Amino acid sequence: MNVDKILDKAIELDASDVHLICENKPMLRVARNLIPVPDSKILTVDDMYEIYDYLVKGNVDKDEVFNKTRKLDTSYEYKDIRLRVNISFSDDIPLCTLRLIKNELPPYESLGVPDIVRRMTYQPQGLILVTGKTNSGKSTTLNALINHINENQNKKILTLENPVEYKHHSKKSLIVQKEIGQGRDSLTFSDGVKNSLREDCDILVIGEIRDKVTMEAAIEMAESGHLVIGTLHTKSCAETIDRMINFYEVRDQASIKYLLSALLKLVVSQRLLPGTDGKLVLVPEVMVVDNIVAGIIRKEKLSVSEIEDAIQSNADKGSIGLINSLAELFVDNKITLEQAKAQIEEKNLEILNRTIMQLKIKRDKK
Repeated sequence: MNVDKILDKAIELDASDVHLICENKPMLRVARNLIPVPDSKILTVDDMYEIYDYLVKGNVDKDEVFNKTRKLDTSYEYKDIRLRVNISFSDDIPLCTLRLIKNELPPYESLGVPDIVRRMTYQPQGLILVTGKTNSGKSTTLNALINHINENQNKKILTLENPVEYKHHSKKSLIVQKEIGQGRDSLTFSDGVKNSLREDCDILVIGEIRDKVTMEAAIEMAESGHLVIGTLHTKSCAETIDRMINFYEVRDQASIKYLLSALLKLVVSQRLLPGTDGKLVLVPEVMVVDNIVAGIIRKEKLSVSEIEDAIQSNADKGSIGLINSLAELFVDNKITLEQAKAQIEEKNLEILNRTIMQLKIKRDKK
């Protein structure tokens, strides 16, 4: 089983992911499409165990985690390229999903992330969230932000990741990166966050806020005068607020709403769409938490539509609604109208059309 050959082909074709599944050919995800590795054979059960041994490299801790939990998240280096590795079971046979992490981070300016997100990292304290579904580019945005802070601010940055994807080196800032998991730097995200209070960091980056314990620790960190940047798997800014509140019992929600309204500074929710030029295009939604948004968060009943309306009407503060982003990308000929319509609910189609018309009129006047 020649795994090196598969990885070489993935690098050559600029694949984002490699899928190794029994009774299938090795598959690559290239520009969002799945294609088989050229001249490859169908993977057998023996191949899958050989691939497992190749990736785990005899590490006893990793093997123990996989056999105990029946899944493993780890990292692997091949020819100076880092791979984010997930191994799980299907029909009691290991299957592997590998994400290729590019060596060089793209410049922040090239990502299409609004500049307000970068500017918010100069806040002395509070909570900034980068959200989106899987494969929406959250890790790239997060690491580009870290890199920008590292190059421009004199801070101590502590990151908690599972696994560490981009290796940062201290520049103007001091950077400490910790990997989460059994046999690694910290057992859990929440343990890492709690210990960070004793590590004199200025900025804490949490690779994933996935439960109430981590959420509580992040809030405590932000409350104590630190800037906390984290990610959540949510598809919109409003859903992010809803998810965070629902980590808590109903009786505790009033107090957490009050804390969030005071500590949350910004949420950016992002999507990636295939552009008209064949490259992926970032579609951002940005919510700057001002007094109006804070007031909506504190209300007894959270209204998703109120949050969306506040984002739409808060452009002067830096907020950007999803509809505005889609309209602008369509007018700039970066995505098709069908793609834009597919990203919103039917009731908002009229607003999208109106926004497109207003943008075109504005451009024509210029």
